[in-house]
Amino acid sequence: MKLICIGRNYTEHIKELENEKPTDPIIFLKPDTAILLKKQPFFIPEFSNDVHHEVEILVKINRVGKHIDRKFSHKYYAEIGLGIDFTARDVQSQAKAKGLPWEKAKAFDGSAVIGSWLPKETFKDVNGIQFSLEKNNTIVQKGNTSHMLWKIDEIIEYISKYFTLKIGDVIFTGTPAGVGKVIANDKLVGYIEDKQLFSITVK
Repeated sequence: MKLICIGRNYTEHIKELENEKPTDPIIFLKPDTAILLKKQPFFIPEFSNDVHHEVEILVKINRVGKHIDRKFSHKYYAEIGLGIDFTARDVQSQAKAKGLPWEKAKAFDGSAVIGSWLPKETFKDVNGIQFSLEKNNTIVQKGNTSHMLWKIDEIIEYISKYFTLKIGDVIFTGTPAGVGKVIANDKLVGYIEDKQLFSITVK
């Protein structure tokens, strides 16, 4: 199982971090050790003073595929989820300044929250899913998959050029604007439309 993440997939998030808009999807990976165990709090790592929440729509792959044509991408997933890509922003900024990879900032233990899953049929259109993140009862991130630069089926096509997709792989499709720092005792609750898919505490 692997976690495949897409960076800079929402224009407003690109603007808030003052990043350059990519011409192709940005891909990075997280190992399975990045998955936050169920019912466990998220512990801020000792190597960072600026960990940010990034809520994202997730897609779970349900069949093996390589060089998938976009028109067949929909056959490769049956569930949609919600999660958080925790990012050590200070560590990432240092890496970016030196032209180095982001893994220390993105792939550390516990950095990937994977909430509950919903059948794809729940949604009239996977390119119109509303989702949000509450921090301490205040909505801090709101997104809609219609605002993605690259939609889910495009992402699957693109990723499969480089990596064989396997059953159980999870794709993090990118975060909308509103990312921000977490501190101890924060409570983070994620929603797809009106359904709560995860709730975690920060330690």
